[in-house]
This record gives sequence, structure tokens and C-alpha cells, in this order.
Amino acid sequence: MIPLRIKVEANTDQPFVVRLRSFEADAWEQRTEQLNPFDAALEHVGPEGADYVGEAGPIRILGIDPSEVDGDVLLVNPRRGTADRLVRSSSQDNTLLVTERCDQVCLMCSQPPKKHHLDLFSYFETAALLAPEGATIGISGGEPTLFKVQLFDFLRRVLDARPDLSFHVLTNGQHFDLDDRDAMSRIDLARVVWGIPLYSRDPAVHDEIVGKAGAHEQLLENLALMCRLGAQVELRTVLMRPNSDGLPQLARFIASTLPFIRTWAIMQMENIGFGRMNWKALFHDSSQGFDVVGRSIDYVRSRGIATWMYNFPLCTVPEPYRHLAPATISDWKRAYREECGGCSLKARCGGFFEWHPANHGYSNLGAIQ
Repeated sequence: MIPLRIKVEANTDQPFVVRLRSFEADAWEQRTEQLNPFDAALEHVGPEGADYVGEAGPIRILGIDPSEVDGDVLLVNPRRGTADRLVRSSSQDNTLLVTERCDQVCLMCSQPPKKHHLDLFSYFETAALLAPEGATIGISGGEPTLFKVQLFDFLRRVLDARPDLSFHVLTNGQHFDLDDRDAMSRIDLARVVWGIPLYSRDPAVHDEIVGKAGAHEQLLENLALMCRLGAQVELRTVLMRPNSDGLPQLARFIASTLPFIRTWAIMQMENIGFGRMNWKALFHDSSQGFDVVGRSIDYVRSRGIATWMYNFPLCTVPEPYRHLAPATISDWKRAYREECGGCSLKARCGGFFEWHPANHGYSNLGAIQ
């Protein structure tokens, strides 16, 4: 699995953001014009690690080849001796976890909420400004809009400074209101996609899944508001036993009531966090029970709404629908099973989550010849 946190040594006490650059030390003077104040250039590689030098002072990277982190943007925590790879230059899967606090307790949550919150928005802003050209950066939690003032300011400043960047924000959609109109109007909403979950047409089912009474009603009000604000909405539905039978009803509701959404994504579960705890009760084996998925996709697409399947291994999807199942599992948590060997579609398949169970998973899978 790709490490997102690496060991470092730095001669300071305070956290800082740095971008690693593999410039030769003897060319430092010639390279300075190309360096950002947050850049650190590679000076020496030895058995002890890779040494970099920049305005923040010397930093040593341990346990990873410098070629694997070239161009990466790190948040260094010297006291812990670690650095988080906030932006990996070679990856399309960069997401900033802006909070671990949340006001919902979803049955299948892969990132169970915590009570504490550490405000790192200033570091995230610096990191985003150092991202590679044309990057799309994910924003996740917890629930990011619990801190929407900071979030909106962050989005506005970064998008104003970097016209080439875009954002994909995961939110439960509970906290937007009319007072947000001015702040939202100052954000280039054409470059922000809001990933918002709707799990059922039935309010009781949705509210039970998210563990919050009244969540369904509030969500529909806020989706209407986001439509009026011109926001791009990716509606997300995790497929589970409690909501699978009602998927066709949800599809009809989306087509008739929410035609303004940009995309509908039907998603498979992740076996981690609460999802692991509740796996046997929740997991819907779509390799056997694909009919409700297929009928729902057909209906919504017939109404002109783009519909996709996220986190579906291609071998579990009937051939006519495989083009609607892009590789969406992030590279750092993607794995392929022994059965994937020799599969003709492996190169374009998203595979499995690293922690997908060997048993209690899909009943029909295997290499496609």
C-alpha cells in the first residue's frame, strides 16, 4: 500500500509545509530562481536517508526513495518525526482530511467521527497552492461544512490564486442555508463538485442509515438551495441491503425531482470503520443482485442524467454496464486479488479496497478473458 505518512527529521519544533524537489545540490544557485519559498531541494542521498535543504531549513526523509516523493507537498510535524503527504505529485487521488468531526453516524462510515477538531486550513491552503498544474483536490472529513466559514474562504482564495485547480468536496449536505449565498457567490462554483449522499427515497431509511432524524428532509431543502446557487452536485448512493430494494424508487425520484444534479454515483461499500463492523448486515452482493442496479441506471440515464458505478470491480458487473464502472478506488488503498491474474481488463479496473474481505464478499468474481 502507498504510504501517506513518512518518517522525517527536521531542525525545528513547529509544523510546516514543504514541497520536495530533486534538484542537485551543486546546482542550487542556478536553481533558486525556479524554487518557491516552500520548496526544498535534494542535497544528498545516503544510507541515513535523503537530505533536502530549503528556506525552512534542512529536512531528512527516511524510509522512502526520493524519486517516489519528488514534487510531493508535505505537512511536516517535527515533534512526531513524521510528515503527511498532503499532495502527491504523481497521483490523481489527493484528498485533504479537513476535520474528523461529524454530525452524522452513518452505519457504513469508513472514517468514524471523532469529537476533537484540529484546524489545519492554513496548512491546507499552502499545500493546495503548491499542487501540480491542473490538479483536482478532494476535500473530506468528518463533515467539512461544520467549518464552512473556513472552508468557503479556503476554496475562494485557492481558486482565485490558481485558475487551473478544481475541488471535489464530500459533504452530507446538512449545513447549507440562505445565509451562505454571498460566500458561495464569491467561489468559482464551476470548479467545485459537491459529493452529497442520498441513500433512499424513503426518509425513514435514509435517516436510519445516517443516524440522524430529519436528515432526509433537511437534505432535500439544501439540494434545492444548491440548485438555485448553481452548484455542481454529484449525488452519491452507497448500495446496501437496507436500501437496495428501494433503488429503483430512488432512481425515479432523482429523475423527476433532482434533474439538475451533475451525476448520480451508485457506490459499493468499504470494509473499514463502521463498514467493517456492520459488513455482514449491510453488504449487498451486486455480483448476484445486479438487477436493481441495472434497472435504476437505465431509468436515470434515459432521463439524460449521467450515472456511474463507483468501487465496482469490473468482473462483478455485467458486460453491458462495465463502461459505467470507472476505476475510482484511490491508488493508495487499491488492491488486486489472486483471481485478478491474467484478467484482460485489469489495466482499467479499479480492483478492490485493500481491506476487502477474502470471504463474505462477492460470490461471482474472477479474471475476464
